[in-house]
Amino acid sequence: MGSRLIRRCRSAFVVSVLAAVAAAAPGVPSRPGATASAAVPAFDPGPARAGLERLLPARAAQFTLVPVGEPASGDYFSVSGEAGAIQVRGTSPATLLTGVGWYLERVAGVDIGWPGDSVGRLPTTLPAVPGTITRSAAVPHRYALNDTDEGYSGAYRDFASYQRDIDLMALHGVNEVFVPTGAEYPYYRALQGFGYDAAELRAWIPGPAHQAWWLLQNMSGFGGPVSERLIEARAALGSRIAGHLRALGMTPVLPGFFGTVPPGFADRNPGAATVPQGKWVGFARPDWLDPTGPVFGELAAAYYRAQRDRFGDSDMFKMDLLHEGGTPGPVDVTRAAEAVQRALDAAHPGATWVMLGWQKNPTPALLDGVDRDRVLIVDGLSDRYEGLDRETEWGGTPYAFGAIANFGGHTSLGANTGVWTERFHGWLAKSGSALRGIAWLPEGTGGNPASFDLFTELAWEPGPVDQRAWFAAYAARRYGGADPHAAAAWEQLRLGPYSGASGTWSEPQDSLFTARPSLTASKAARWSPAAMRYDAATVERALAELLQVAPALRSSDAYRYDVVDVARQALTNRSRVLLPRVKAAYEAKDLAGFRELVREWSADEELLGRLVGSDRRLLLGPWLADARSWGADAAERDRLEYDARSILTTWADRGPSETGGLHDYANREWAGLVQDVYAPRWAAYFASLDTALVRGTAPVAVDWFAREDAWAHGHQTYPTAPSGDPVALAGEVGAALAVSPPAA
Repeated sequence: MGSRLIRRCRSAFVVSVLAAVAAAAPGVPSRPGATASAAVPAFDPGPARAGLERLLPARAAQFTLVPVGEPASGDYFSVSGEAGAIQVRGTSPATLLTGVGWYLERVAGVDIGWPGDSVGRLPTTLPAVPGTITRSAAVPHRYALNDTDEGYSGAYRDFASYQRDIDLMALHGVNEVFVPTGAEYPYYRALQGFGYDAAELRAWIPGPAHQAWWLLQNMSGFGGPVSERLIEARAALGSRIAGHLRALGMTPVLPGFFGTVPPGFADRNPGAATVPQGKWVGFARPDWLDPTGPVFGELAAAYYRAQRDRFGDSDMFKMDLLHEGGTPGPVDVTRAAEAVQRALDAAHPGATWVMLGWQKNPTPALLDGVDRDRVLIVDGLSDRYEGLDRETEWGGTPYAFGAIANFGGHTSLGANTGVWTERFHGWLAKSGSALRGIAWLPEGTGGNPASFDLFTELAWEPGPVDQRAWFAAYAARRYGGADPHAAAAWEQLRLGPYSGASGTWSEPQDSLFTARPSLTASKAARWSPAAMRYDAATVERALAELLQVAPALRSSDAYRYDVVDVARQALTNRSRVLLPRVKAAYEAKDLAGFRELVREWSADEELLGRLVGSDRRLLLGPWLADARSWGADAAERDRLEYDARSILTTWADRGPSETGGLHDYANREWAGLVQDVYAPRWAAYFASLDTALVRGTAPVAVDWFAREDAWAHGHQTYPTAPSGDPVALAGEVGAALAVSPPAA
């Protein structure tokens, strides 16, 4: 599976004292395939220590981190020790942190989630470990981040934000992370040697929030032009992110080169042949340089040189040929894939080519052209459909079991967790299995912490996970103590939002409050589920239980996040009950009834806005402030703010937004969006219906894109700090739901 050069990169020195401790300490497991040299530590635990101090500054000194060599069987950690003196052994800095995370959850009974934590409930002296806890990774690849993550999770974050996310991923056992930040840099540098000047390239490169789809060869230019200073700043940040991953013994998975070029490339480079790629939901796609031609190898070499010079080395590179409707034209796909891998191998001998398993990709023709042993397919559909046979479909190519539990960064709660707990180990154990990893692939991260926790745990359990028992244990540690109401709440959430079954969808339904107004609206994003995927009453019952959790447990960050998130979901689900009643009143020409229902709808939206405003992770203000902070002057700040606003709303210009259907793809119930985008839309729509009822006329059509585009180009400022008491506001939601008509 590639050289594993970077993930296993170790410091040149060996600490003899640590070696002696590791060799002499009791409880070191006997590992199948281990050798005498495997027990000798060969890496610096310092980065793990630094991460531990960031995550647990008040308790870090109570941990001793002991590096051990990796046996042939792969990564493992063990945890032992007396009260206040916890010893963690692990095969990399990241795996040491995974051991810490396991201790916190299984022994100390607290949670550090993504987001939310209960570490404030830790005692002054950490509890002893009963015996020795040992876990081995069931698969070598524990991959994280969708190609779209930067766009939907925040393209304008700072290093501290990325560092926190990486620390959390290490804490949960991840060892390979996609790093697109600064990916424009090698294109920008390499293409200047192939007939393009800097200004042309800066106009071709999209704004940071939309760059993921440029890297996928779907679009170019939107949100630009980008400045030289911005390109350099993003490259510097990407280099720091990659460096932090390497320091933890994790692999930075960098974007590879497969032939995306600006317009006119063949005219400027004799011998080159390009294939027009047509349209992608209204965008003109960039041309594809024929990899089998004489110029491809030269450009690929220049790209990889520029990338290595700025971002360092790696042994894993992510790229997808002909993504979502790309056309090969006259190019032989098998030969093209062979040429792409040959160029990668010339720059990075033995490197692994990471591909996304999505729709029809990768095709048999593509896989026929590559060395399958140096490919990893991160499957985005493992939990979505029935009847999947990846070994047959992909011809034995190694793949990772993956889940896209979220599209566009929606704030919807839930996932197909029952599919994960049943299917992953079943696929792993079957005869001839090519399953070699997990892949956490939500399009936007930073929500649904239970999903992240459960999914990443699959890779560290020796057999199937009991879903019901898992959620019961999660309820106890999530708030730092066992509580019957917390347990009851999470059992309802397990039975409801987290009960998703395979067959059609991998994410829950999105919100009608965030949808374009219509009496028949059934979803906000074009590709979202059109109906509830679970019984809405489960969320209302969960909220009622959470509101009864013992006061001592309510102070944790995890509780305060969860109670807002569950209240938000309960209120959101009511929109699907209320809208059909509004429709019925309108069609019956019941003006009084219509107005009463509209008042209820508006009151719910107003309460929703206040509720989400009480949690910092549900605020629009930081998203926009971060974007503006990257601008060097007023014009650039405005341009970057538009990039950040549009990805959440119109997504693009009128064509892609309306004809392509991209508007509201990244809808989310955030303070600011609720008050200034979603609620005003519905108010305008209901006002037009009201006028129509009074006058006996047809409603006046509204140009929704014009309204949304005006907001996307606006510069209103929004709070960057939360306001209001989250528990009290969640209680207000609970009270409002208690007097509402029951869910259908």
